[in-house]
Amino acid sequence: MPLYLVATPIGNLEDITLRALRVLRESSLIACEDTRHTRLLLNHFGIATPTISYHEHNERTRATELVERMLGGASVALVSDAGTPGISDPAYRIVQAALGAGIRVIPIPGPTALVAALVAAGLPTDSFLFVGFLPPRKMARRARLEELREVRPTIVLYEAPHRIRETIDDALEILGDRPAVLARELTKLHEQFRRGTLARLRQMHEAEPPRGEMVLVIGGHDGSLMDDIPAIPLADEVDRLTADGSVGRNEALKQVARRRGLARREAYRIYLEERMIADDTNEDDCTP
Repeated sequence: MPLYLVATPIGNLEDITLRALRVLRESSLIACEDTRHTRLLLNHFGIATPTISYHEHNERTRATELVERMLGGASVALVSDAGTPGISDPAYRIVQAALGAGIRVIPIPGPTALVAALVAAGLPTDSFLFVGFLPPRKMARRARLEELREVRPTIVLYEAPHRIRETIDDALEILGDRPAVLARELTKLHEQFRRGTLARLRQMHEAEPPRGEMVLVIGGHDGSLMDDIPAIPLADEVDRLTADGSVGRNEALKQVARRRGLARREAYRIYLEERMIADDTNEDDCTP
């Protein structure tokens, strides 16, 4: 019997498909991250199919057990707490085990937060890179962002509410002030899209820290911007970033140095030299 990968609502229960409901009713067993959470969904639609836990802590052993059941004639529907199984949720091991045993794997498409956020963000959708959750530790997170710095497709990632500020700060410093959108509580009562740039998102966070499940969508690297940089005095670029008061000079220097491939100390030296030249020119212009 097959393994079904069943997408379930990410918030609004009306988003479940008729096919998903049929498969959940007809399957022998439903494997889920949290049986209590999934039971709420099943009860809402009057589905009495037995459930069994399948999560990151028991995935390896449970996958073997479920494959044995399917080989014995049972059909298994795999669901995550929300969205599509396998997208930043457990599924990989059981899919590999099922395929290795000659079991048919059937996807039942439906909601996924990354696609919902991407299509409504207003950023390019013709090519995008989904990176899941960034590492929780600062050094590892920054290293991952460094790897993404010259990626041209739109970047989509998930983040926890208690880490979103640090992630935005690191992204702003490493990627530069790019177009960005923070989508939260998708399909739920308090769904919200915060649009602007990474610097603007940081301002909004300071004014009102967001809550709930979050997807951060960031514009990809635009090579044409790098081509234009040499024609712009470094000091002018720093001043542009600090003009509205949202970015301090030190942080602006870090961003500009990174974009130009300079050490921050060297960027600061150039900044001072250019400002001194500008000041000297202004004084010469005022000479009677």
